[in-house]
Amino acid sequence: MLQIDLVCVGKIKESFYRDAIAEYVKRLSRYAKVEIREAEDEKTPDKASEKEEEQIKKREGERILKLIRDHSYVIALAIDGRAYDSPSLAAHLDQLAASGAGRLAFVIGGSLGLSKEVLSRADEKISFSALTFPHQLMRVILLEQIYRSFRIISGEPYHK
Repeated sequence: MLQIDLVCVGKIKESFYRDAIAEYVKRLSRYAKVEIREAEDEKTPDKASEKEEEQIKKREGERILKLIRDHSYVIALAIDGRAYDSPSLAAHLDQLAASGAGRLAFVIGGSLGLSKEVLSRADEKISFSALTFPHQLMRVILLEQIYRSFRIISGEPYHK
């Protein structure tokens, strides 16, 4: 069974996000084993300088890299990544699984994004939109799209 790790910055405080995440992890359990691995986030001061922001991303990035397991195929979520529609994401995940990628690690950065070190560790970058989403909500969106992908791969109905 495919192992999927969501490597994320920060904890989910809102119960409605936690409930949605738990629901999609439960739904996905038919298709894959999902684990959420959380890196501690850094507090970003108001009006932080560019240098301070880079230092924060670097510290969060070091924590993220420690949570990525060896031999994982790493997919970083980044605005400048490749955009997929749902059927093509499903085909891509199916191809990755067929090619022997036994463990996928999807990486969601904190409010400032991902460090250069994390992006260079990634095997690919994907984008869900040119819009910026709260990283807590992005977990829900990502899990829903992974679930949708498995439904498509399995030939099961899904909402278009």
